[in-house]
Amino acid sequence: MDPPHVTEFASRRYFDKLRQLNDPRGEHHDASQHQEGYAPAQSSTLIQTVGHKRAPASEHEHHKTDKRRGNFSLRTILPTRTSAEHDSRRLSSESTPKKSSPFDSLFLSLPNELKIQIITTLPLSDILNLRLTSRVWHVMITANESPITRYHLEHHVPAYATRLYPPPDPSSLKLHYLCGIWHRLHVASKLSFLISERVTKEIFLRTSEAQRREFAPQHERMRRRLVPLIFTIFHFFETCRSLHLEYIKEHGHSLARTPYTLNPIELRVMNMYDDKTLLRVHQVFPLVVSSFCRRLRPPSYHGRFERSIRGYLRDKPEDVVYVAAMYLGGLRQVERFWEIKGYNARRVAVDNWYHSITTEPVEHAAKPRRGFLGLSRRMSNLNIGESGRSTTDPSSHSRERRGSENSSRGNEPWTNSWKEYVFSTSLSQGMPMGPLPKDDLRILFPDLPDLHSIWLPTAEMLILERGIVDRPQDIKRNGNALLDLIREDGAAEEDEWLYGKASPESVRPPLEAIEEDPIE
Repeated sequence: MDPPHVTEFASRRYFDKLRQLNDPRGEHHDASQHQEGYAPAQSSTLIQTVGHKRAPASEHEHHKTDKRRGNFSLRTILPTRTSAEHDSRRLSSESTPKKSSPFDSLFLSLPNELKIQIITTLPLSDILNLRLTSRVWHVMITANESPITRYHLEHHVPAYATRLYPPPDPSSLKLHYLCGIWHRLHVASKLSFLISERVTKEIFLRTSEAQRREFAPQHERMRRRLVPLIFTIFHFFETCRSLHLEYIKEHGHSLARTPYTLNPIELRVMNMYDDKTLLRVHQVFPLVVSSFCRRLRPPSYHGRFERSIRGYLRDKPEDVVYVAAMYLGGLRQVERFWEIKGYNARRVAVDNWYHSITTEPVEHAAKPRRGFLGLSRRMSNLNIGESGRSTTDPSSHSRERRGSENSSRGNEPWTNSWKEYVFSTSLSQGMPMGPLPKDDLRILFPDLPDLHSIWLPTAEMLILERGIVDRPQDIKRNGNALLDLIREDGAAEEDEWLYGKASPESVRPPLEAIEEDPIE
């Protein structure tokens, strides 16, 4: 018998020889098939009747057939019924492919009302980032600033913020107003956390990890109660600075030349606060000022010799520096100084900032260009004729013309309108209590109040005049004010007073919500 590879693949003779290898009675079946004609055997490995089971071969025969044909098997080549069905299903699914569209085109195909309703539910930082993706998004958000601002005012802005900064008419609500509110909330939340950390470590002496973990509920209550109070202090310094400038420009002289018992500017600002707000802020105002002053002092109370050994080479700044930072720079500038790590680096930053607001910028004259060995360079006579007109060659004129044409592409009407549309939005007005111009600094700096005369005398007299307390001794100070910040009772009444009666949970953000300032 010839080996299987001699015959043609899948021919009749090939299948006969294959059956002879699988069946020990192959010779008998071969003879009978030659006599009666070809008919598929019931024991064929290729064609089997339904329900017929192949007789199991002995172990010796199975080993013998594997040795003869190696790893070859037609079962691995010919498709089974299940694989054929799977291929038919796969071909039918591939014949009708699904059309997929990008998300931005799907979103932009929605109606405008649905798009704005989806965008308004996003955080403010995400909405501001969407303005930077493309012109389509910028136009969409800028054209719908009013509904976005109204939604955030109703769902995310606390009641004490809208009391101090009343919103304008609903038709004139812009993102600048909303971003200004969140900027002040960010600064107040950040400073409340930093002050709580300092009080926990230096006053309550919770230094180890176990002690801080045990003190965590009191720390959180203190931080939450400080946020609206520091927000009110931000409003106080911001309003005082603007009213002080108006007073000097209107009267033509500084406030120091005006005799008064109570500071008229501070009195005008404090009349905006209700009795409860005025008393609570008055109790924590010394804590805020002392914490900032402590941050700018050397970390050690020892003498100058020991401070020099430890590397604290700079002494504490003067009182006018603290006043300038809070009164001119605002609490945002206080936060910037506070977050600088390292006493020497912090003091250098404070000195540089104070030097920038107290000194006039020096304009250096441009030095003339000189040639080699002190010889001046001669002007080229190629482009200047006798009459001072240009006498350049045509090639240079053509280059000059091409350059003017390229430069004029940015001056087309549609580009100018787009630039005006982008830079004339409400957010181009800047952040609240931003840096003052040099002219205003020159007017306001000589009239700064004393550090110990800010807030405290005017607020205490006003508290007694209103009858909020009967005696000055009833005002909580120092330790009593700190214990009032960490007490457990009264949280529900304070939340209703600060955040409103029907305020959602989003207006009481956790610490993670203050890590990102949307306006910067």
